[in-house]
Amino acid sequence: MIKKIFFLALGLAILSLTIHSEEKKEKSSRPSLEHEVVVTATRIETPSKEIASSVTVITSEDLLRMKKSTVLEVLQEVLGTSVIQNGGRGAASSLFLRGANSEHTLVLMDGVEINDPINPSRSCDLAHLSLENIDRIEVLRGPQSTLYGSDAIGGVVHIITRKGEGKPKFFLQTDGGSFESLSGSAGASGEISNIHYSFGLSYFKTQGISAASVSYPGNEEKDGYQNFSVSGRLGFSPRKNLEFDFVFRSLSAKTDIDNFGGAWGDDPNNVQDLSSLFLKGQARALFLGNRWEQKICLSLVRSNREHKNLEDSSHPFDQERGNFSSNLVKIDWQNNFFLLETNTLTFGLEYEQEEGQSEYEVSGIWGPFLSVFPSRRAKTLGFYLQDQIRLANQLFATVGVRLDSHSQSGQAITFRLAPAYFIEKTGTKFKATFGTGFKSPSLYQLYAPPTAWGPIGNEELKPEKSFGWEAGIEQQFFNRKFVITSTYFSNTYKDLITFDSLQGYINIGKAESKGVEMAAEVKPAKEFLFRASYTRMEARDKEKETYLLRRPRDKFVANLNWIFLRKWAVNLSFIYIGKRDDVDFSSWPYPQITLPGYTLLNGILSYDLNSRLQIFGRIDNILNEKYEMILGYGTQGFSAYGGIRVTF
Repeated sequence: MIKKIFFLALGLAILSLTIHSEEKKEKSSRPSLEHEVVVTATRIETPSKEIASSVTVITSEDLLRMKKSTVLEVLQEVLGTSVIQNGGRGAASSLFLRGANSEHTLVLMDGVEINDPINPSRSCDLAHLSLENIDRIEVLRGPQSTLYGSDAIGGVVHIITRKGEGKPKFFLQTDGGSFESLSGSAGASGEISNIHYSFGLSYFKTQGISAASVSYPGNEEKDGYQNFSVSGRLGFSPRKNLEFDFVFRSLSAKTDIDNFGGAWGDDPNNVQDLSSLFLKGQARALFLGNRWEQKICLSLVRSNREHKNLEDSSHPFDQERGNFSSNLVKIDWQNNFFLLETNTLTFGLEYEQEEGQSEYEVSGIWGPFLSVFPSRRAKTLGFYLQDQIRLANQLFATVGVRLDSHSQSGQAITFRLAPAYFIEKTGTKFKATFGTGFKSPSLYQLYAPPTAWGPIGNEELKPEKSFGWEAGIEQQFFNRKFVITSTYFSNTYKDLITFDSLQGYINIGKAESKGVEMAAEVKPAKEFLFRASYTRMEARDKEKETYLLRRPRDKFVANLNWIFLRKWAVNLSFIYIGKRDDVDFSSWPYPQITLPGYTLLNGILSYDLNSRLQIFGRIDNILNEKYEMILGYGTQGFSAYGGIRVTF
């Protein structure tokens, strides 16, 4: 019923728009800025020229041009990232930043972490997070625990939702195409007096591809996926120096999966259902003539994942059921002091409580097996202090320190130093960062009950630790119409938590990642934008002296966006992923192999019928490249989609 109403409304809107004469496009209400503003690097809006950290910002304009559906798809093109997925849309995914483990990336939404406490390593699966009502994404690379605590060893992905502003606006969008895919989204935003609002909903459904690659025998059944998401942001400012903000997001998703990758991994009734809820309330106030800013935030993130795989004709004796649920409650009190033009002092307190429980049951020819993880909790209290220094509009530095206390694994102290020197006349910036990071053990790693084969959880685990540094240069030409950057980075990790069949989880792992990131942006006119980036990286396990799995040694991305004849726009993206290691589980003793590199070419063509109605077409994998992100798992070949977008 919801889908029928949605598409009926869309059809009526298009009909009403086409009978009107073309109108001039509404100018953006946002002022143009000489320098892009970054939030995540310092927890305060800061011009990019003052930032030493390596950060990539995907703006709302970028998201609109890319015509992607999920955050995961967008991150695939970001410098220094590596994205993998166990099959098609909705399948389990991992994100590696500069070679760090996926659980070493902290994912935030409006400053609130959304890593799942019940995942064995406390990672975040971004496969289900749609782009509706999202304004921008900031990807901050390198250890960031000084400001964000545990899990920020490799970096931070910060998803920032849209804040309503200006006159009321409304949009409808729908597209469909290959694999019987159909999606629709709608949203409204604006300001009324001292109230701002932004709401969105989206729906996606596809018949999908086989999660276990069809390149292997026994894999023919397609694995579908559907997702429904609702989100909103509502703010109220009773006075100029007082503001209240409320954010919510709810999603429900259903994913068909297979038993494993490779030959005969197909399963026709293996299904996972996910539901999650995100709630955040924040109060912001200014004191002492706007020199003291206080923010206090209370948030709740709740997740529930159900897994069901009943008997079928191909597996008449096997079935499994599982339920995994978690809660994360957090209070964050941040204080910013703008006492001098040369210094901004930030300090704050964070308190969080995570809770998780699960029950997993499997039966087969070897008999039944039941694994119960009773509800367990962990608490963390953190204190952070940071000073931003600005001297003569040329020398900028950020210095910070943090103390965290985990209820089980104890204390962790981290620091960070990030200086930058900007030469205005030549448009040159020299930058460097030095910092440490940590990750507390997950609930499962600490408290998982033993089995008949030996222990699993270990309450004596220590936090994982990292040290990272980078040095780079950014050069601007022709008033920022041409910008190039180059950065060398190095990260070392110790006390990594690994699983031993005799001892359970233990702190013995060591690893390192190092490499070079280069990027260029050319924007001679507002109608033309070209970006290119290249990452050369080595990520190695120092215990085994092998490459870390599924991290490409080379990654190259080029993106071209061109508006021509005033109404047409073309967007082309080229992605090359180089060789990377994986494990072949089809033979004992599971040899480590090298997967070949692959190339993806994607294109989008759009046409503005008038200022409010746009039609577009998208082709993914134009070259129909045959490749695997993970050995044995399927990927999409050539696919085409078409859609329309209406704005009011």
